[in-house]
Amino acid sequence: MKKMIIALATAGLVSFGASAFAGGNVDAGKATFGSTCVGCHGANGEGGVGPKLAGQSAKEIAEKLHEYKAGKQRGPMTSMMAPMAQGLSDQDIENIAAYIATLK
Repeated sequence: MKKMIIALATAGLVSFGASAFAGGNVDAGKATFGSTCVGCHGANGEGGVGPKLAGQSAKEIAEKLHEYKAGKQRGPMTSMMAPMAQGLSDQDIENIAAYIATLK
């Protein structure tokens, strides 16, 4: 019984890990980026007030946004980013991450 519980728990973690960065909707991410992120990160993710995002993977962006949303201190811009991220749903985060991953 104990082995079965461990196997089920492991399978759940593996499937969560796979789906956590399964990808979002690029078009929806572009729309949200345009209304939420562009002011600080630039129209093409080139940076400005905020750092350059272009060239980062969807996984990197999603992880950072989830950490900001959870209130984790990530550096000097946390006080600006945390409130922005807290207004995003998990799907918004995945969509934004998918869009940013297309920026080079």
